[in-house]
Amino acid sequence: MSLLKAAIIGGGHIADQNHIPALKALNEQVEVIAICSRDIEKATALADKHGIPFAFDNAAEMYDQEQNLDLIINCTANNLHYPYTMQALENGCHVLCEKPPAMNAKEAREMADLAKIKGKILAYNFQRRQSPEYTLLKKFQEQGRFGEIYHIKANYLRRRGIPGWGNFTNKTIQGGGALIDLGVHILDMALGLLDYQMPDRIIANIYDFIGRAGGKGLKGEWDPTKFEVEDASFAYLSFPNNASIALSSSFALNQQEEEIVNLEVFGTKSGGKLYPLSIFTEVAGELADVSFPHLTETDNQLQNTIAFIDACNGKESNICSAEEGAILQEIIEKIYQSATPV
Repeated sequence: MSLLKAAIIGGGHIADQNHIPALKALNEQVEVIAICSRDIEKATALADKHGIPFAFDNAAEMYDQEQNLDLIINCTANNLHYPYTMQALENGCHVLCEKPPAMNAKEAREMADLAKIKGKILAYNFQRRQSPEYTLLKKFQEQGRFGEIYHIKANYLRRRGIPGWGNFTNKTIQGGGALIDLGVHILDMALGLLDYQMPDRIIANIYDFIGRAGGKGLKGEWDPTKFEVEDASFAYLSFPNNASIALSSSFALNQQEEEIVNLEVFGTKSGGKLYPLSIFTEVAGELADVSFPHLTETDNQLQNTIAFIDACNGKESNICSAEEGAILQEIIEKIYQSATPV
């Protein structure tokens, strides 16, 4: 099997701390040969730090010079996911794109359609689905041990976790706030337990009370006068088979805990909780709670990168696919459309 040639588009923290280390760990399968950022100094510094041969500030020039590229890691800002992914696909590259897939459902659908036309893998970096807890929860679902799953509580809630850096409160660049940044992760996992169906009914509300008022921050200070997105989102999704998801996400919520990230699953045979992984069922006619104290921790980003490389090599993979990304983005768009105006 030949070595895959990779390039990174986007020179920020996620490239530096997540994607490049994961790719370097797979140096027998993939070689990172270029970094591209609109800031050439940032691209050069990142390339020097990681021993990557080439740095560019123009993606078109990169494709002209490096015509043997096999795959692109797109870790640009949300509003750049679509143009850089489409450009990569047009240049014959597989793409692993950061979440969320795009700014709207139309973009995500066009990305999925072009990937299919070009015969290339387009996948999204929902690395939380690689956690050992979720992997085992998914196995339970696939083996029918939950019976029919009819309701899921999906929560990604921060008490005062509005990011005080970057563009997280800029709607033009991000497309949204807590839902599109945090909620997408937990929604991806919940949809995976329902075989990625499309809901037929959605009711939702979004709020920005704390974000616009300002206050104490646990992830840096934010400027309330420039807060343009929702700080909390609550949605109820109902599916054609009568299953449902209650999805809650927040940057800022007056709750006790600093952060809550969890799935609670309710099925006809048993239920479960993701963190700590627990199954609630009956054994020999008695109620039983099953725990898993010996799960081995994994590097979720590395495992998701492995899943992407496997897909590029035609192997079975549990990576978030282009089609799943299109479904997810359409649901996110419908949640925003349903929500009470801020």
